Amino acid sequence: MADEIFQLIRKEEKRQAETLMLIPSENYASRAVRRALGSVLTNKYSEGYPGKRYYQGTSIIDEVEQLAIDRAKKLFGAPHANVQPLSGSPANLAILAAICKVGEPILSQHLFMGGHLSMGQQASVSSQYYRAHYYGLTKKGEIDWKQLEAQAKKIRPKIIFCGGTAFTKIFDFARFGRIADQAGAYFVADISHIGGLVAGGAHPTPKNEAHIMMTTTHKTLRGPRGAIIMVTKKGLKKDPQLADKIDRAVFPGLQGGAHNNNIAALAVALKEAGTKSFKKYVAQVVKNSQILAEELIKGGFVLIGSGSQNHLIWLDLNNRKIDGWTAAWALEAAGIIVNRQTIPFDRRSSYYPSGLRLGTPAVTSQGMGIKEMVIIAQKIKKVIARAKKIAPRDIGGLNKQKDQRARKKFKQEVWADPELITIKKEVKVFCQRFPLP
Repeated sequence: MADEIFQLIRKEEKRQAETLMLIPSENYASRAVRRALGSVLTNKYSEGYPGKRYYQGTSIIDEVEQLAIDRAKKLFGAPHANVQPLSGSPANLAILAAICKVGEPILSQHLFMGGHLSMGQQASVSSQYYRAHYYGLTKKGEIDWKQLEAQAKKIRPKIIFCGGTAFTKIFDFARFGRIADQAGAYFVADISHIGGLVAGGAHPTPKNEAHIMMTTTHKTLRGPRGAIIMVTKKGLKKDPQLADKIDRAVFPGLQGGAHNNNIAALAVALKEAGTKSFKKYVAQVVKNSQILAEELIKGGFVLIGSGSQNHLIWLDLNNRKIDGWTAAWALEAAGIIVNRQTIPFDRRSSYYPSGLRLGTPAVTSQGMGIKEMVIIAQKIKKVIARAKKIAPRDIGGLNKQKDQRARKKFKQEVWADPELITIKKEVKVFCQRFPLP
């Protein structure tokens, strides 16, 4: 390993160990997962699928991939699983390629309402090949079912996607399924964020309502960065060739050789996710999220959905007179890592949005519980109050040049602010009580 890279890895290890990781799409993989990911399996090329490869020397690789497939099928109750997608976006593109012809309509949650780029959003390549339509959320953070039903009747989409980057409630998969059936559409449940919760029984499964389930593997599932596409019994009933279509879309349609080290690490994570300790873990993730949300509300914060029913908390900062960009940088300066996020009906841009997105998967992996959530909420309140005092009036102004100068100055000041430095030191000591897995 190059000395420079080794030093950078050590720095990143130190950063992770000394800060609170509250981004809901991040987690800590186990040592066993990381060991498989860094194994000699990365040396082998293996285009194709188990039993049908285009390279020699793949007999052991076949066993590795088949083990991952079998564990995914068992864990999620699906008759077919493809474990080769490199991440969620390529997986969703493979689903689109398998089912839709170019120019056909699709329907998904709007990006600014918590949807995901890969489901036909304008910034994504998927919108160039398919006629994308969107549904949103209500002001209470619930799916706008009237809008969804009206859109489904009007455009008759080939696919209705559920899932995205921000939603704090329990998904009503049965209602999605009924709407899709009435429209003659495929229902694709993207459970990337809640995959671990579904696997551990902390969130209902869509296996009986969806035709296809897709999950990334590095969020609540605590695996390597990858994805799984699963075809359900309902999907095979709608189209008996659906599993073959998915497999062909992944390879050779969009990808070449599988990332065997990643698939091996996924197999390890899937085994871990089938244990009693994992079920206990995901139950605590939800409890922690609920408590953290309640404490933030007590502290005067407005939450989209008025709380949390899963792992994710969605803050609306408009009542704080501060935007998500400003709050996120101040929190990082204090050792608290979140990410900025648009809110429903946001008037701000996605880069300078009105909200923040928080989650409890990573801190729960460290062993934190309800008492720690109360402490974290208090620190978030202190940091955002301080950020409001530091932020110049020009931040968020209409004059773009003044706004950029003000933001640059703010970023410099938060890292030197004595109050934020003190909180960062407190966070470091706090984190040392909960070593990384």
